[in-house]
Amino acid sequence: MSSTDWARQALQAFDAVVQASDGFCSRPGQRLMAEQVARTFSSATLGKAQEGEDQAAPTRCIAVIQAGTGVGKSLAYCAPAIALALARGTRVLISTATVALQEQLVDKDLPALAARLPQPFKFVLAKGRGRYVCKLKLGRLAGTGQADEAQDDLLANEADEADEAGDRADRARRPRHETEARIRWYEAMAQNLEQGAWDGDRDSLDTPPAPEVWGPVAAEGASCSGKYCPAFEQCSYYDKRRALVGAQVIVANHDLLLSSLGARLLPELDNCLLVLDEAHHLPATALERFACSMDLSRLAWIERLASHSLRIGELLQVPEIAGIPRYAAQLRQQLQDLARSVMQLYGAELGSHEDSGGPARVRLPGGRLPEPLVAPLGLLLGSADGFLQALHATAKALRTQMREQPGQARRLSMLYAQIGMQAPRLEALHATARLLLQDATEGQVPAAKWFTLAPDGDRRVLQAHASPILPGAMLRNLWSTVRAAVLTSATLTSCGQFDFFLHETGLQDDAAASTLEVPSPFDYTAQGRLIVAETRADPKNAAQFTAEMVAALLHDMARVKYGALVLFTSREQMRQAVAALPTALHSVVLVQNTLPRAQLLGRHAERVAQGQPSVIFGMQSFGEGLDLPGRLCESVFITKLPFASPDDPVGQARAEWLRSMGRDPFSELVVPATAIRLAQWAGRAIRTERDQAHVYCYDKRLTRTSYGQRLLKGLPPFALEQRAPLSGGATAPGAGQP
Repeated sequence: MSSTDWARQALQAFDAVVQASDGFCSRPGQRLMAEQVARTFSSATLGKAQEGEDQAAPTRCIAVIQAGTGVGKSLAYCAPAIALALARGTRVLISTATVALQEQLVDKDLPALAARLPQPFKFVLAKGRGRYVCKLKLGRLAGTGQADEAQDDLLANEADEADEAGDRADRARRPRHETEARIRWYEAMAQNLEQGAWDGDRDSLDTPPAPEVWGPVAAEGASCSGKYCPAFEQCSYYDKRRALVGAQVIVANHDLLLSSLGARLLPELDNCLLVLDEAHHLPATALERFACSMDLSRLAWIERLASHSLRIGELLQVPEIAGIPRYAAQLRQQLQDLARSVMQLYGAELGSHEDSGGPARVRLPGGRLPEPLVAPLGLLLGSADGFLQALHATAKALRTQMREQPGQARRLSMLYAQIGMQAPRLEALHATARLLLQDATEGQVPAAKWFTLAPDGDRRVLQAHASPILPGAMLRNLWSTVRAAVLTSATLTSCGQFDFFLHETGLQDDAAASTLEVPSPFDYTAQGRLIVAETRADPKNAAQFTAEMVAALLHDMARVKYGALVLFTSREQMRQAVAALPTALHSVVLVQNTLPRAQLLGRHAERVAQGQPSVIFGMQSFGEGLDLPGRLCESVFITKLPFASPDDPVGQARAEWLRSMGRDPFSELVVPATAIRLAQWAGRAIRTERDQAHVYCYDKRLTRTSYGQRLLKGLPPFALEQRAPLSGGATAPGAGQP
């Protein structure tokens, strides 16, 4: 069948689904997007050419589609993509950024679509291994396995993980009754898992466990012996993986997608239809994925890993372990030497920033490593490399023994886990040292490199960090394997252009990439009003501006009749606003993190349903992915333009590199990124064709500066109103009040 026929069939399937839907109404923008999806996925060459077939270079097709709020993009990509996958004998891989969208697709959108498409299909949610429990570890911690030193090892590792998270409630300091309660909790988990009352998924627990509780029983790859494990047939993670094999539609997330490249966990990207929803998150996910760090202060894990490796290596007669004592001793000494050198160079500067409210940080300008750190890091990298090779040899020997002695699989799997639970630290140390030592030669892009010093109980923890600064360079590994992809979001253009997003994702010079902007069906001019409520204080003067902004905000909040959302750019801003609340508003405001998110949103909905005013105070995570239609959000208050934190070392390093190239980082990087964030925040206001809402912004730079005019171009075409401040900082009442 030709690509034209495939596209026509896919659109017919889409049209049939739309017409069969309750409350059918024609959405030209939705069909326009479906047409582009059908063209993209029908034109790409999938799979490897069979013998006798045309061996020409395969056709790649990548569509970048901005679909405004209300377009109905989930149906616009799901219906044609699934119809095409069924016709072409392939699969659809949908990757999202948030759990909320994953749940919406799996619990609502895909079941509804399955009921309307004539051909049946299976769909499944794919999660990372760490979201599932390791039955072997859980059984050991719950006391259901043989009592040997493995239990102590796993509990000891729990203290290490808590230490990494900055939690000092380690095993040595925890009261006995708390340890006993922890064991009882593990026992209850094991019993529920055995009886089928729990499926082993962390997210399905009634109460999400703290990281230090979940870490020791998580099914991490480094500690997993896979098919050699005696619990393999009952493994929650592998049970879910087996479900992936028979599914035509797999819903994953961006982090899992990037971490699985080449791992055969997800469908091969040259032989599936890939949809990246919430694609504006992809660049940030890529940077997080490839960033690395190492601890220069807490070193007890080195001896633990060396001890386990030696004991297991001797048991299996692995010759490579002979060097482990030397590598371990060298690593410890080299880390101490490195920490001493870092403090000699930067101790005074780090100390001067320790009271800033977060970890003190020093970034290396230009990514240039000072000469006194080069030799210690080089020695460190060599020792880590030797240690890793010995670990790999030991792990290989363990897998061989598991294969040859299945009767010893349980004991050998626990030994494998002992090494695996500490090995990722060594791997992270190796990766960090390597990236820190990487020099940017002429024309190359430097890495961001920095050190942090943070209090941890009665001591201070020094860490080294490194990260690439251009996400597009990292994502080219993804595009080199992709044949057919659709990237979509409500906010892919910045200041009215796709250029910034294409550069961020590494698609700017890709001939396979095309763009399409599908406008929202909403009449923003009639449905909404953007009120720029100016202050006398310059927003750059944080103290004066925040005081005046809070006064204006409280003045406007007093007029809220139903639901509203206030978005802050810093915790200090939000703290001052909460502190200034008059008694009459105390019962009206719900503050982020004072309740679990779902509970907070539920209470907000209850109040509004009862005809009471309810105002949510939130920060960045409440600025997108939050769907509050109708009366649930009749006003959105944006306290300040949401520029990224100026303290971000990766952003600082990138801006520095752009300046060195004679380019303007503010215009090229800061403004476009802010435009996308601001459009997301403003997008919380109008969610349906019937909504009426006001968006307040208290930052006069939005209308008073040239870059503010660029930001306005990226916002929906609300009716615009500018208001001057009154004496005392309150905003003048008048038209536009809800």
